[in-house]
Amino acid sequence: MISIEENQRMDILDYLRGFALLGIILVNILPLLEVQLPDPGSVDASYQRFLILFVEGRFYTLFSFLFGVGFYLFITRASAKGKNGYILFLRRVAALFIFGLVHVKFHPGEALTVYSVIGLLLLPFYKVKKEINLAIAVILLILCSLQAFKLLMVVPLIMLGMVAGQYRVFEGIAEKTKSVMIFTAIMLVLSIGGLAYQYANAPAYPFEFWGSIDEQTYRFLSTGIMIGPLITGFYAGGLILLLRFSFFQRLLFPLKNYGRMALTNYIFQTVFIYGAGYSLNLFENISYTQSLIVCFFIYIVQLIFSVIWMKLFLFGPLEWIWRLITYLYLPPLKRRVKSSVS
Repeated sequence: MISIEENQRMDILDYLRGFALLGIILVNILPLLEVQLPDPGSVDASYQRFLILFVEGRFYTLFSFLFGVGFYLFITRASAKGKNGYILFLRRVAALFIFGLVHVKFHPGEALTVYSVIGLLLLPFYKVKKEINLAIAVILLILCSLQAFKLLMVVPLIMLGMVAGQYRVFEGIAEKTKSVMIFTAIMLVLSIGGLAYQYANAPAYPFEFWGSIDEQTYRFLSTGIMIGPLITGFYAGGLILLLRFSFFQRLLFPLKNYGRMALTNYIFQTVFIYGAGYSLNLFENISYTQSLIVCFFIYIVQLIFSVIWMKLFLFGPLEWIWRLITYLYLPPLKRRVKSSVS
């Protein structure tokens, strides 16, 4: 087991972002390709239930939380360098909104426009005391969870990420192993209880959960939204604990690069999904398990591309454009090759 040094804390956030992206595409592909409704008792039906129990509402929550962390770190670091962090952040969310405005034309459920608007609304809370922000975020999360307001839950999730930045949760993470283990264990116990309750309310037959649903299915999905943050907490805590080991750091290294290019990979997930749909005539002609196979191929392409790209360049393609708009100057893109001194 090795220590995670202080200057590696951003690596952990990149691993978590990459992990979140892996789960997001599994759900997003379903409505985009209009995946066929599974037959009762089939493998597709089992996979649909797996998605609802362990994926749907589990990964967008992590992605939202991490946006909040990045929100706080961006302004803090910009201000520490003597720059106006607020002005830079306003340009940053404006650029994100533009990316989202284009993306939403192809993916109606996309998150970038939502994040940019909520980031703008939460900007005044940046200098509010962390204890007050934590109380507000927890109360809002509980209320939104109980009402199963999936869209509105993004607000407290981003706010919780900002609070995590205020409390410096990801700083000195190597010395917080015991706390992470306790947190992960608590989330595991609560998740098991929540999943057991959700499973007990599972409908007998498959359903299209992006269309009209009956009361039992609504209760099943609503329970999933309510317990989503608990399962997300377990996933995140478990991944952080795994990254304490050098073996898992090496094994999951592509995930770090995947997360460093989160904006590029998130948008290009949609590009690849539509590309597969049009080139292979998959719209309304693909099953649930076949959608999983498509996702695996997209994983392979994006993970390999991310590793190669980040070896050559400092930022992902869209991240570089995002930085250009934010800072209004042409940032370097290509990595400098270290010359050996003979």
